[in-house]
Amino acid sequence: DGLALGKGVLICKTLEEARAGVKELMEDKEFGSAGDQIVIEEFMTGREVSVLSFVDGKTIKIMTSAQDHKRAFDGDKGPNRDGDTGLNTGGMGTFSPSPFYTEEIDRFCREHIYQATVDAMAAEGREFKGIIFFGLMLTEKGPRVLEYNARFGDPETQVVLPRMENDIVEVFEACVDGTLDQVEL
Repeated sequence: DGLALGKGVLICKTLEEARAGVKELMEDKEFGSAGDQIVIEEFMTGREVSVLSFVDGKTIKIMTSAQDHKRAFDGDKGPNRDGDTGLNTGGMGTFSPSPFYTEEIDRFCREHIYQATVDAMAAEGREFKGIIFFGLMLTEKGPRVLEYNARFGDPETQVVLPRMENDIVEVFEACVDGTLDQVEL
């Protein structure tokens, strides 16, 4: 439940793996105080895709999709972190756009996820201006949100920002000024 620097996810396929994971997090304190509380989530299968966006409190502008290589070892057979170093394996490579993020998925996400997120935050009195990183899982049931981050994602940013044709300073100013609706990305 705490800050684990992108390394705190364990994918357990058996009850034994789950028990070992709880021990690793809560008893062995592999991630320090980040393991004082744990969150058990539904296991989802599919392609993980990242989408970065700019927000001015009411308008959201989506950048292109990206995908990183999460798991160590060939064939995605390893953990989401290197067992020797404990480092996140996301830096093993990134590409953009994701071939799995289709126009149909984009339309669904724009209607049911992206704008809905911005609207919900504003409705709660938490108007947000800045960057929202959407971590999505493309499941058989449709796109699901894995995580939100209020920052650029690394390493995805390394392949997304170079594809931007805009002056990023003008985009940031539009986020602050509330004029993002006048910017074409």
